[in-house]
Amino acid sequence: MSELDEAWALALSEAEARARRAGRGDLAEYIALRNSNDLLRKAGVDWLVTSFVHRAGDANRAGASIQVSNTEGHRFRIGNSTMVGHLVTLTNGVRKISVEAGWPRTPRDGIVRGGGLAVANVLHLGIRSASEELLLSKAATGLPRWTSVTKRPHAFHESDILHHLAILLDHPR
Repeated sequence: MSELDEAWALALSEAEARARRAGRGDLAEYIALRNSNDLLRKAGVDWLVTSFVHRAGDANRAGASIQVSNTEGHRFRIGNSTMVGHLVTLTNGVRKISVEAGWPRTPRDGIVRGGGLAVANVLHLGIRSASEELLLSKAATGLPRWTSVTKRPHAFHESDILHHLAILLDHPR
């Protein structure tokens, strides 16, 4: 967690406590929900980014030569909204996958459509048909869940990550 994220979590916690002391249960509940959603967002984005990096590492140990770069604080557009989060780039020769994941941080950044918590793009350089847009939402169990919203909507699992890496490595499946 970055210093800014820690400061934000502390500020939210203090605001929630002040709202409860002032008898503003409605405001305290909103702040608690916001804090809970931020934790789900962070967990979901971390899982996605870490899974791509770990699977690329597995491929490298098996003989691939994928180069990985990671950028925090990456800003990207989804419709009219600006998302802030992570960018992981996986490069294998001339092939490249960019995985960008995040959510709006300020009101002027906009919203996540579809009732989601966060969004992500898995972008294949030069192979637009292989790219995928993902939506993070809260499952009935309360856990974060990525869903592909391109073409045929489906739950996004680690097997989908392996499929994207197979495309990067030019290994037909």
